[in-house]
Amino acid sequence: MEIHSSSFVISNTDWNKCPTENRLEYAFIGRSNVGKSSLINMLTNNKKLAKTSGKPGKTQLINHFLIDNHWFLVDLPGYGYAQVSKSLRRSFGKIITEYITNRKNLVNLFVLIDSRHDAQKIDLEFMRWLGEKGIPFSIVFTKSDKLKLGQLNANIMKYKNTLTQEWDVLPEIFITSAESKKGKEEISEFIEKYNTEYQEHFVGKAK
Repeated sequence: MEIHSSSFVISNTDWNKCPTENRLEYAFIGRSNVGKSSLINMLTNNKKLAKTSGKPGKTQLINHFLIDNHWFLVDLPGYGYAQVSKSLRRSFGKIITEYITNRKNLVNLFVLIDSRHDAQKIDLEFMRWLGEKGIPFSIVFTKSDKLKLGQLNANIMKYKNTLTQEWDVLPEIFITSAESKKGKEEISEFIEKYNTEYQEHFVGKAK
């Protein structure tokens, strides 16, 4: 699947104000500074779609983008950035929790992990919570171009071993690089597959 058009629709802090649930939706989330905006721009072939910044914690809203006039890509606030106030972290958590647990057309949540680091407690706890809530999610390792292949493979294997301590079956895993466009085809095919499988469910819903 090749994305031909992508456009900003709306930003807000209230899931009730999100676009009508008549299109399938895929959301991206991760700790601040994980490379989320760069990855989104790479996947959509639009360098200006999601705002990139060297300052962590930049995304503070639920951002909806319409892709090929067919499905929504959602950029969610980052989590786990210590240098924002506690009240702001709580508001992020409320925004994220309410969106994830209430959005009926959310097909999959892509959880972004920096491939350079060991498994972080906050990421593991977040994925555990997703499992408890029955939220479908995939793991996307970012910034793979920053490591040599041997170190990258070792890091991914170590992460998988950590996950298998709690998970009998691991979620779908993607290894990506916004620089080299690694993983773009795999994620695009994943989305295309589910668009085909689930679109019928939304046909006829009010726009």
